[in-house]
Amino acid sequence: MNYILFDGNVRNALLPFTYTRPVADIRVGILTIREKWEKILGLTTTTITEEYLEEKYPMVEMEENVLINSSFLPNKELVEKVKGLSQNQAIFYGEEVVAFYTVETQEEVDFSSYDQIDFEGELLQVKNTWDIFSLNDKAIQFDFELITEGRKSQPIPEGVQYINKENIFIEEGAEILFSTLNASKGPIYIGKDSKIMESSSIRGPFALCENAIVKMGAKIYGASTFGPNCKVGGEVNNSVLFANSNKGHEGYLGNSVLGEWCNLGADTNTSNLKNNYAEVKIWNYETGRFAKTGLQFCGLMMGDHSKCGINTMFNTGTVIGVSANLFGSGFPRNYVPSFSWGGASGFTTYQLRKVFEVAEVVMKRRGLEFTETESKILEAIFEETNQYRNYQ
Repeated sequence: MNYILFDGNVRNALLPFTYTRPVADIRVGILTIREKWEKILGLTTTTITEEYLEEKYPMVEMEENVLINSSFLPNKELVEKVKGLSQNQAIFYGEEVVAFYTVETQEEVDFSSYDQIDFEGELLQVKNTWDIFSLNDKAIQFDFELITEGRKSQPIPEGVQYINKENIFIEEGAEILFSTLNASKGPIYIGKDSKIMESSSIRGPFALCENAIVKMGAKIYGASTFGPNCKVGGEVNNSVLFANSNKGHEGYLGNSVLGEWCNLGADTNTSNLKNNYAEVKIWNYETGRFAKTGLQFCGLMMGDHSKCGINTMFNTGTVIGVSANLFGSGFPRNYVPSFSWGGASGFTTYQLRKVFEVAEVVMKRRGLEFTETESKILEAIFEETNQYRNYQ
């Protein structure tokens, strides 16, 4: 069977992260949503997404296809129902379509002609940016069982203190030096060739993905995920870094999400709780205004390729777009548009030529090439987000 993941109606609610990727490639738990579906289905998937992303994330359509709403995280019951779909059947969760079988073009689908199957169990759905950290606890638990089932962990190194050894899994090539692993509240997953430096204290649920590094003396609270090639130090609580991003120094990051190729300067701090303990509001791209989250704790949402200088201070519920560069004293505004250059004293446009220069250097340091495909994606986002860069 040919499986295709589609963005669904939540794509705009998940900006700025979905400016640069389909919903399927959001990381929540240990794996991205795509990786979860592919691992549990045992097959590769392709994607229906925004036109400017199609070159990097193409769709392969065959005569018979099952389309899956990638905002829904898989579980065993759902996957069984998806695998059991036949022609003109669709699975619904409330009013939302989860998956459907089709032999026709995907341009227009009339679900009134479908046999509708209601899913009665519990499903996890990433509908808002803050769901990425809010659901990270349950997502790590699920991914941990999925990845480690029937496998044996590498031994916990001598000199490492631990609690609940059965809930700790260490992949081949990982290095842990004189640190503390507390898996009493949730699993701890240490990925291939990753490293935890001396005197780090880690509480689960926690995921350190392949080649990622926890720096000396870090204090990490669950549920947190550091994606492939990330470098993290200081104090972190319930935060997700997608991949290739750095928070390498002291400073606090809580209830936050960082995309790829982000960098937080030394002693950057995020507030995740308002002084009056009120509900946090954050920028909503769909309405063009701040919206309630229903949360008391919510920190920083930072899109791909964005960076900030040393001693940057972020207010509660701050949203930073793609390729923004922040520096200087004071608190930047709670919403910083994509391709902004500046800080609390004001912003100008971060021109594409400079953006490309930085991206090329940063990616080269990780042995990767900043390709023409990547530059075209950023060009498209630059044009799409021009409406927000009103710095008057």
